[in-house]
Amino acid sequence: MGVDLEAVEALVDHKTVAMIAETAKTLGVVVIADEVYGHLAFGDISFVPMGVFGSVAPVITFGSLSKRWLVPGWRLGWLVVNDPDGSLKSPKFIGRLNKYCDICGGPATFIQAAVPTIIEQTHDVFKEIHCLSFPYKPEGSMAAMVMLNLSLLKDISDDIDFCFKLAKEDTVIILPGLAVGLKNWL
Repeated sequence: MGVDLEAVEALVDHKTVAMIAETAKTLGVVVIADEVYGHLAFGDISFVPMGVFGSVAPVITFGSLSKRWLVPGWRLGWLVVNDPDGSLKSPKFIGRLNKYCDICGGPATFIQAAVPTIIEQTHDVFKEIHCLSFPYKPEGSMAAMVMLNLSLLKDISDDIDFCFKLAKEDTVIILPGLAVGLKNWL
Protein backbone atom coordinates (compact mmCIF):
# COMPACT_ATOMS: atom_id res chain seq x y z
CA MET A 1 0.00 0.00 0.00
CA GLY A 2 1.48 3.35 -1.03
CA VAL A 3 0.97 6.85 0.25
CA ASP A 4 -2.17 8.57 -1.06
CA LEU A 5 -0.49 11.82 -2.14
CA GLU A 6 -3.80 13.43 -3.04
CA ALA A 7 -5.08 12.81 0.50
CA VAL A 8 -1.83 14.17 1.93
CA GLU A 9 -2.05 17.22 -0.34
CA ALA A 10 -5.62 17.84 0.81
CA LEU A 11 -4.37 18.14 4.42
CA VAL A 12 -1.98 20.97 3.59
CA ASP A 13 -2.86 24.43 4.83
CA HIS A 14 -1.05 27.70 5.69
CA LYS A 15 0.63 25.99 8.69
CA THR A 16 2.35 23.28 6.59
CA VAL A 17 6.11 23.74 6.42
CA ALA A 18 7.43 20.55 4.77
CA MET A 19 6.25 17.76 2.45
CA ILE A 20 7.21 14.87 0.10
CA ALA A 21 9.34 16.10 -2.86
CA GLU A 22 6.87 16.16 -5.80
CA THR A 23 4.02 17.34 -3.61
CA ALA A 24 6.35 19.86 -1.97
CA LYS A 25 7.19 21.29 -5.40
CA THR A 26 3.50 21.61 -6.28
CA LEU A 27 2.72 23.30 -2.98
CA GLY A 28 5.91 25.37 -2.74
CA VAL A 29 7.09 23.98 0.60
CA VAL A 30 10.39 22.56 1.86
CA VAL A 31 11.23 18.87 2.42
CA ILE A 32 12.76 18.28 5.84
CA ALA A 33 14.63 14.97 5.97
CA ASP A 34 15.63 13.51 9.33
CA GLU A 35 18.32 11.08 8.20
CA VAL A 36 20.11 10.40 11.47
CA TYR A 37 19.35 6.70 10.95
CA GLY A 38 19.60 6.90 7.16
CA HIS A 39 22.55 4.52 7.00
CA LEU A 40 20.39 1.69 8.34
CA ALA A 41 19.49 -0.11 5.12
CA PHE A 42 18.64 -3.78 4.87
CA GLY A 43 19.37 -6.41 2.24
CA ASP A 44 19.75 -5.24 -1.34
CA ILE A 45 17.76 -2.06 -0.79
CA SER A 46 19.99 1.00 -0.70
CA PHE A 47 19.34 4.10 1.35
CA VAL A 48 18.40 7.05 -0.87
CA PRO A 49 19.06 10.43 0.73
CA MET A 50 16.36 13.03 0.19
CA GLY A 51 18.98 15.52 -1.00
CA VAL A 52 18.88 13.85 -4.42
CA PHE A 53 15.44 15.44 -4.82
CA GLY A 54 16.85 18.92 -4.27
CA SER A 55 16.28 19.74 -7.93
CA VAL A 56 12.56 18.99 -7.43
CA ALA A 57 12.07 20.92 -4.18
CA PRO A 58 14.41 22.39 -1.55
CA VAL A 59 15.57 19.78 0.96
CA ILE A 60 16.93 20.34 4.46
CA THR A 61 18.68 17.20 5.73
CA PHE A 62 19.68 16.38 9.29
CA GLY A 63 22.34 13.73 9.83
CA SER A 64 24.23 12.44 12.83
CA LEU A 65 27.61 10.88 13.28
CA SER A 66 26.63 10.28 16.89
CA LYS A 67 23.79 7.93 15.90
CA ARG A 68 25.71 6.17 13.15
CA TRP A 69 28.61 5.26 15.42
CA LEU A 70 26.48 4.79 18.58
CA VAL A 71 28.26 7.48 20.56
CA PRO A 72 25.55 9.86 21.79
CA GLY A 73 27.99 11.84 23.94
CA TRP A 74 29.82 13.03 20.83
CA ARG A 75 26.90 15.28 19.86
CA LEU A 76 28.12 15.50 16.29
CA GLY A 77 25.71 15.99 13.45
CA TRP A 78 25.00 18.17 10.48
CA LEU A 79 22.36 20.10 8.70
CA VAL A 80 22.61 20.33 4.90
CA VAL A 81 20.51 22.53 2.67
CA ASN A 82 20.10 21.29 -0.91
CA ASP A 83 18.61 24.25 -2.72
CA PRO A 84 19.89 24.54 -6.30
CA ASP A 85 17.29 27.19 -7.19
CA GLY A 86 18.29 29.39 -4.24
CA SER A 87 14.74 29.71 -2.94
CA LEU A 88 15.95 29.42 0.67
CA LYS A 89 18.65 32.10 0.46
CA SER A 90 16.58 34.87 2.02
CA PRO A 91 18.24 36.57 5.00
CA LYS A 92 15.17 35.75 7.12
CA PHE A 93 15.47 32.01 6.41
CA ILE A 94 19.24 31.94 6.93
CA GLY A 95 18.84 33.85 10.19
CA ARG A 96 16.26 31.38 11.48
CA LEU A 97 18.41 28.43 10.41
CA ASN A 98 21.43 29.88 12.22
CA LYS A 99 19.28 30.52 15.29
CA TYR A 100 18.13 26.89 15.24
CA CYS A 101 21.71 25.65 15.00
CA ASP A 102 22.70 27.84 17.97
CA ILE A 103 20.10 26.10 20.17
CA CYS A 104 22.08 22.86 20.24
CA GLY A 105 25.16 22.58 22.44
CA GLY A 106 28.39 22.12 20.54
CA PRO A 107 30.48 18.96 20.67
CA ALA A 108 33.77 18.79 22.48
CA THR A 109 36.53 20.03 20.17
CA PHE A 110 38.78 17.05 20.90
CA ILE A 111 36.05 14.76 19.51
CA GLN A 112 35.83 16.86 16.33
CA ALA A 113 39.58 16.51 15.85
CA ALA A 114 39.46 12.75 16.46
CA VAL A 115 36.55 11.90 14.13
CA PRO A 116 38.55 11.32 10.89
CA THR A 117 40.93 8.91 12.60
CA ILE A 118 38.14 7.13 14.45
CA ILE A 119 36.20 6.52 11.24
CA GLU A 120 39.24 5.37 9.26
CA GLN A 121 40.58 2.99 11.88
CA THR A 122 37.53 1.46 13.60
CA HIS A 123 36.93 -1.40 11.15
CA ASP A 124 40.65 -2.17 10.84
CA VAL A 125 40.95 -2.48 14.62
CA PHE A 126 38.11 -5.00 14.74
CA LYS A 127 39.81 -7.09 12.06
CA GLU A 128 42.89 -7.32 14.29
CA ILE A 129 40.98 -9.00 17.14
CA HIS A 130 41.83 -12.58 16.25
CA CYS A 131 39.22 -14.22 18.45
CA LEU A 132 36.43 -12.48 16.49
CA SER A 133 35.33 -13.19 12.94
CA PHE A 134 32.80 -11.50 10.72
CA PRO A 135 31.25 -14.23 8.56
CA TYR A 136 28.47 -11.91 7.37
CA LYS A 137 28.83 -8.32 6.30
CA PRO A 138 26.28 -6.18 8.15
CA GLU A 139 23.73 -4.73 5.73
CA GLY A 140 21.78 -2.67 8.19
CA SER A 141 21.31 -2.19 11.89
CA MET A 142 22.78 -0.32 14.78
CA ALA A 143 24.72 -3.41 15.81
CA ALA A 144 26.83 -6.10 14.20
CA MET A 145 27.02 -9.76 15.15
CA VAL A 146 30.48 -11.30 15.34
CA MET A 147 31.48 -14.89 15.97
CA LEU A 148 33.61 -15.62 19.04
CA ASN A 149 36.33 -18.24 18.48
CA LEU A 150 36.77 -19.82 21.93
CA SER A 151 39.71 -21.96 20.82
CA LEU A 152 41.83 -18.77 20.72
CA LEU A 153 40.94 -17.73 24.28
CA LYS A 154 42.09 -19.05 27.67
CA ASP A 155 39.68 -19.45 30.58
CA ILE A 156 36.60 -18.40 28.58
CA SER A 157 33.81 -20.97 28.55
CA ASP A 158 31.24 -19.28 26.29
CA ASP A 159 29.89 -15.95 25.06
CA ILE A 160 28.27 -15.11 28.41
CA ASP A 161 31.52 -15.77 30.26
CA PHE A 162 33.37 -13.58 27.71
CA CYS A 163 30.89 -10.72 28.17
CA PHE A 164 31.06 -10.84 31.97
CA LYS A 165 34.87 -10.88 32.00
CA LEU A 166 35.09 -8.08 29.42
CA ALA A 167 32.74 -5.94 31.49
CA LYS A 168 34.64 -6.63 34.71
CA GLU A 169 38.17 -6.22 33.29
CA ASP A 170 37.71 -3.46 30.70
CA THR A 171 34.31 -1.91 31.51
CA VAL A 172 33.03 -2.77 28.03
CA ILE A 173 29.44 -3.96 27.88
CA ILE A 174 28.32 -6.11 24.93
CA LEU A 175 25.41 -8.43 24.36
CA PRO A 176 26.16 -12.18 24.38
CA GLY A 177 24.79 -13.91 21.31
CA LEU A 178 22.91 -16.40 23.48
CA ALA A 179 20.51 -13.54 24.31
CA VAL A 180 19.31 -13.72 20.69
CA GLY A 181 19.72 -17.49 20.26
CA LEU A 182 23.28 -17.55 18.88
CA LYS A 183 25.69 -19.31 21.23
CA ASN A 184 29.28 -18.00 21.12
CA TRP A 185 28.40 -14.91 19.12
CA LEU A 186 28.58 -11.32 20.34
